[in-house]
Amino acid sequence: MVVGLLGGSFDPAHGGHVHITREALRRFGLDRVWWLVSPGNPLKTRGPAPLDRRLDHARQIMQHPRVTVTDIETRLGTRYTAQTIARLQRFYPGVRFVWLMGADNLAQFHLWEDWRSIIGAVPIGVLARPGDRIAARTSRAATIYRDARVPALGAQRLGRMPAPAWAFVNVPMHGASSSAIRAGGGWS
Repeated sequence: MVVGLLGGSFDPAHGGHVHITREALRRFGLDRVWWLVSPGNPLKTRGPAPLDRRLDHARQIMQHPRVTVTDIETRLGTRYTAQTIARLQRFYPGVRFVWLMGADNLAQFHLWEDWRSIIGAVPIGVLARPGDRIAARTSRAATIYRDARVPALGAQRLGRMPAPAWAFVNVPMHGASSSAIRAGGGWS
């Protein structure tokens, strides 16, 4: 089984998350996707809304038979993605995981804790986001791991490839943004 992992604070979850999840299922040949609703983002100074509220809202927004919304990082007691992936691989040895991220995350991936161990542990599926395509493709991680890049046409096989491997796919854009929703007062 190939499971895509989409981590984030989901503060709040929105149609853009649903859109990229459906695209990831289709474009990366995934059997399932798990939304990992994190207790917090170490790269953000402001804490998110309470976890229970974010989980409930995410479950209302993302209703798909092949998608699970989970607080597994809280239950595992992990703070960083590298720790979470290592634990999941230990607990689910027969599952092949693919880390999913938007292009905005690839642009700053080198700032993540133990980022090289992440790309060495699991393939990474990158989905284009408005305004972040060039920054992502020229990012430090993309440059260092350029030889591990899988052409978009081969992205269906990503989950069956050994790490390091990553694919960047262009998908139809969806303009929703958690930051914009919070700024507009639609979530507090």
